[in-house]
Amino acid sequence: MSFDESAVLEVIEKVSKSVVNINTVRLLQDFYYQVLPIQGMGSGVIFDPKGYVLTNNHVVEGAEKIDVTLPLSGVLRGKRVGACVSDDVAIIKVDAKDLPSAELGNSDELRVGQTVFAIGNPFGLQGAPTVTKGVISAVKRSIRSERGLFEDLVQTDASINPGNSGGPLVDVKGRVVALNTAIVPFAQGIGFAIPVNHAKRCAEEIMTHGKVMRPWLGVSGLTVTPEIASYYNLAADRGALVIEVWSGSPAGEAGMEKGDIIVGFGDKAINSVDELVKEVQKRKIGEKARVLLIREGGRSIVEVTLGTTP
Repeated sequence: MSFDESAVLEVIEKVSKSVVNINTVRLLQDFYYQVLPIQGMGSGVIFDPKGYVLTNNHVVEGAEKIDVTLPLSGVLRGKRVGACVSDDVAIIKVDAKDLPSAELGNSDELRVGQTVFAIGNPFGLQGAPTVTKGVISAVKRSIRSERGLFEDLVQTDASINPGNSGGPLVDVKGRVVALNTAIVPFAQGIGFAIPVNHAKRCAEEIMTHGKVMRPWLGVSGLTVTPEIASYYNLAADRGALVIEVWSGSPAGEAGMEKGDIIVGFGDKAINSVDELVKEVQKRKIGEKARVLLIREGGRSIVEVTLGTTP
């Protein structure tokens, strides 16, 4: 792809003014129950001139103190106002106005091979944010971490290092298309980022409702495999086995029971717990859905009205 380098440099310089450095302090107890302060670091991007910053939830989760360093305004105290844990997105507010904010793009339009730039503060280095260049290597990636399954991620070969988490991935026009979130330590030049459309949805919910409003079914489950089905003598070798039904949940109100195997949700076949979660998250609060179950060897259908995640 060819583009005007001088124009891109001007764009990157402008976007960099909205990229912040985030330093946190967490209080942890050691073996002898002594409280120790643990420092953390990351990056973020201002998306609203009233002082709202997008970053990764893991950067600020559990922090007792959040310091946000702005390129033009120095260090300000930050407050975590909300988060979408499943997307690893958090919103921070600093007490300032008329801040330089970045334009949020449309991650649904990303294409493999597209040039992008990762901006952030790797290793907490002092001075202006660092910029690395790469391409979109893949889209709709899924990775597992100690925090669970993350889906629909953007993969890039732009260098992403510790401290970059929460910083923006931008296109040649300076639009934020994703938030850098993780690297695979045993890989070479592979980084991942959260699509900005996920972050925009999270920010809209938090700034409108004061919290995340996500649809809720109200069950805990286990993915059924042929091995598990054989061991427990289950009536199906695929699906989501219901381990618990939460009291007062939509699933409970619909009559779902512990031991049911969910094999269909709406018009989609369900082969795993991950697929069930994905189908629930596609829907709206208050929406009705038909759930196909295997119960005591027979098939049955219940209709649930999705609630709000407590």
